[in-house]
Amino acid sequence: MKRLIPIALAGAILAVPAAAQTGCPAAAQQSAALPVPVIHYKSKQIDGVKVFYREAGPVGAPVLLLLHGFPTSSHMFRNLIPLLADRYHVIAPDYPGYGQSDAPGHTQFAYTFAHQADIVDKLVTQIGASRYAMYVMDYGAPIGYRLALKHPERVSGLIVQNGNAYVEGLQSPFWDPIKVYWRDRSQKNRDALNGLVTLDITKFQYTDGMGDVERISPDNWVHDQALLDRPGNRDVQLDMLGDYGANVPLYPQFQAFFRERKPPTLIVWGKNDKIFPEAGAHPYLRDLPDAEIHILDSGHFALEDRLDEMAPLIRNFLDRKICK
Repeated sequence: MKRLIPIALAGAILAVPAAAQTGCPAAAQQSAALPVPVIHYKSKQIDGVKVFYREAGPVGAPVLLLLHGFPTSSHMFRNLIPLLADRYHVIAPDYPGYGQSDAPGHTQFAYTFAHQADIVDKLVTQIGASRYAMYVMDYGAPIGYRLALKHPERVSGLIVQNGNAYVEGLQSPFWDPIKVYWRDRSQKNRDALNGLVTLDITKFQYTDGMGDVERISPDNWVHDQALLDRPGNRDVQLDMLGDYGANVPLYPQFQAFFRERKPPTLIVWGKNDKIFPEAGAHPYLRDLPDAEIHILDSGHFALEDRLDEMAPLIRNFLDRKICK
């Protein structure tokens, strides 16, 4: 019979065969001391809609609000959360119509950025987060910046990853058919956007421009596309794409918030992104000259192939600027 050696890991005792310990006993002892953050998967009713969110980290610690992009959900932060949750109270919601949140039909729910910001605002208020740093990406940028306009005193800092607040960031050809729809909401122009919610485009968003495509799990586009393909969800997404244009007139207000409040800011940007290209990153420095900026050899969902670079940058930034 093999002799079993007890190992303590995150409060539990695991019995491991003795033979398994002969190769790296020092490494095993070190691993036993590593904290294993617990992530809770919760939901709250906000205006009759179930809003799902991931939550981890000590209650009372500085709050980090993670705001996802299109076409994903808080799933995009699944690997980052455990790397921050030992010291930060991390909250990552799914907007209505995304992830595990309810997705009422687009004739029953206003899928606008103003409404999504109101929902997130009510969620964090229910949770009790009165001050927070925000990680904003893609759709998360205008949602987060709308929150900042409502409650500028609550924002302790910004982490910006491929999230736009300047017209220079909207010059990509990707936006051309969407801008046509902003100007003319005809059914013809709406139908022209149908391809943006197909598997090919979802996969493109995860793989195009990545420094190392072999780091990208296919689970990403399989997961996201399954949610996009739910009955009625295409109209949800087309409503949101159509309403994105309502954010552009607010850019001067977003920029005024940057200048006036001067939140500590870290910019980590995938330079090969064809949706929010690098041209949208540098204008932040006009209004936030002290922002720290890192341009990465990555694409739209940079966390998928550059987590090993981004997590230390984010952790270091939060430790210096937020957790004082």
